[in-house]
Amino acid sequence: MLKQCTRKKSLPHRAPPPPTASAVIPSRIHTAPTAPWNTRLRELSKHSRFHEAIALYRQMLRSGASPNAFTFPFALKSCASLSLPAAGAQLHGHALKAGCEAEPFVLTSLISMYSQCSLIDDASKVFDHCPQSRHLTVCYNALMSGYTSNSRFSDAVSLFRRMREMGVSVNSVTMLGLIPVCSLPAHLGVGTCLHCCSMKLGLDCDSSVGNCLLTMYVKCGSVEDARVLFDLISCKGLITWNAMISGYAQHGLASHVLDLYREMKSCGIRPDSVTLVGVLSSCAHLGAYNIGCQVERQIELSGSNSNPFLNNALINMYARCGKLAKARAIFDAMPEKTVVSWTAIIGGYGMHGQGELAVKLFEEMLRAGIRPDGAAFVSVLSACSHVGLTDEGLKYFNAMEKKYLLQPGPEHYSCMVDLLGRAGQLQKALDLIHTMRVHPDGAVWGALLGACKIHKNVELAELAFQRVIELEPTNIGYYVLLSNTYNEANNMDGILRVRMMMRERKLKKEPGCSYVEHRGKVNLFLAGDRGHPQTKEIYKMLNELEDWLKENHNLDKNYLERRDDERLSGMGVHSEKLAIAFALLNAKHGKEIVVIKNLRVCEDCHLFIKLVSKAVDRRFVVRDATRFHHFEGGLCSCQDYW
Repeated sequence: MLKQCTRKKSLPHRAPPPPTASAVIPSRIHTAPTAPWNTRLRELSKHSRFHEAIALYRQMLRSGASPNAFTFPFALKSCASLSLPAAGAQLHGHALKAGCEAEPFVLTSLISMYSQCSLIDDASKVFDHCPQSRHLTVCYNALMSGYTSNSRFSDAVSLFRRMREMGVSVNSVTMLGLIPVCSLPAHLGVGTCLHCCSMKLGLDCDSSVGNCLLTMYVKCGSVEDARVLFDLISCKGLITWNAMISGYAQHGLASHVLDLYREMKSCGIRPDSVTLVGVLSSCAHLGAYNIGCQVERQIELSGSNSNPFLNNALINMYARCGKLAKARAIFDAMPEKTVVSWTAIIGGYGMHGQGELAVKLFEEMLRAGIRPDGAAFVSVLSACSHVGLTDEGLKYFNAMEKKYLLQPGPEHYSCMVDLLGRAGQLQKALDLIHTMRVHPDGAVWGALLGACKIHKNVELAELAFQRVIELEPTNIGYYVLLSNTYNEANNMDGILRVRMMMRERKLKKEPGCSYVEHRGKVNLFLAGDRGHPQTKEIYKMLNELEDWLKENHNLDKNYLERRDDERLSGMGVHSEKLAIAFALLNAKHGKEIVVIKNLRVCEDCHLFIKLVSKAVDRRFVVRDATRFHHFEGGLCSCQDYW
């Protein structure tokens, strides 16, 4: 290997640094042929055998062969791939001495080498030093790519402007190097300009550019623009479909994912693992169990059932669809379990209120020699929170930093505040927030606010609310939490103040919605929904159930008054009640009913479902915004601790 320096060398401009004895370029009097060496160098570089390529370059010099413009690109690529900037600088000196620096392929290789070695300023000097580079598209592309890979967004954009001003032609490689940098909402304006430029130059017809633009819109959060572009692409390949499906999945538009997946299959496009991971995550989001089962069968038929990413997605999907036993069976069958696999199954048990089993699994993971990461700790801390395992949660939280040298983040503190708060230790929860090493985010203060609602601590709730709306002023959930806290304390003045704040800030409460799957179709119900084809039968079923509960149970007077108001207005019936009534009308007798709700189940609905589960002798599984509730025989798995 070329002799390396311990310090970075400055870029040689006029005279190269004195070459080492072992790397002296032979005199021109030698006549050893160069072409065979170049051929071998090309093959080694092509097969990523970079150490051997550099060794061969040294051997070439010793043999008396003189490197030329066809030699340096392969040698420089090897230095770049191995991140050897000192050796790359020596090769630069050799290129200068051989008179090859101005050759286009050598120029671009030098720019790329310095860029990949994080010496982007030296790459820029190479570009500026050679007048030829200012007229070559490949040189602009190489430096632009270097700027983007070194997070120099503004420099990349400036270079592109310079390129246009100089009249240098732009090609698809230019766009593919620049568009991916526009990955934040703040960059959307630049990304849109690049899209317009691509259209003007006819480059948008290139499938790679089109896919790149589609991904850019998704990453910038402009999913609607991404869909418009998707529809305009005439020849959609698998990458195009995957980009749109993944975009919908990342933004929680699960129903759009499933619709697009069906369309994709009808077009004869065969999905791959990327497609199926996005579809499974959407099935998990919607509770679309039957569709998830179909995907699993497709995975088995394609022979991809050993793919760890798909197995992890299946575990998550089945757990979030209420089929924990199925999730566990997939987990147990995996030949190799990564920390992601363990985290998925631990999180599944925690979400289903089986915190003790989640803790046992976490301990089993440690005994298996799997080192937990931040996500694994979130899973086990959340599991402890759901069932009130305060001592265990504190033990794992302390072990994070002391034993595993992991700095707790806001998500871990949020779990701990929730754990302490639910256990009634509100002051300890507040003290923990004050000692946080990171700035508490909205979720941390929101966890305290939720605990205050449970324990009817209005004073501390007002403090938590003041902090949380400074961080998330438009998050309607926190206003609702405070309003509910005031309601528990019969504080009408407080409720009115919250409503006034919401009105002044033009905030509207997020509508409650619930999903229930029937015959492979996901049925959506909104609060007070009357748009379903079976609306008449659904409300009749609800009224009959309410009448039965009145006759057979000593219901709270306030509950009865609220239900009477719902009946009179017809607008207050919560979505999970509608979903359950629909499922009772359509599901086979004795079949478990699974309902997915976007918000936390209220106390009235929780009581209603408990009593109905006994009345109709049916098992209900309800997943709300935070966890699962398994209702059976008039009882709930959460034991009213939620």
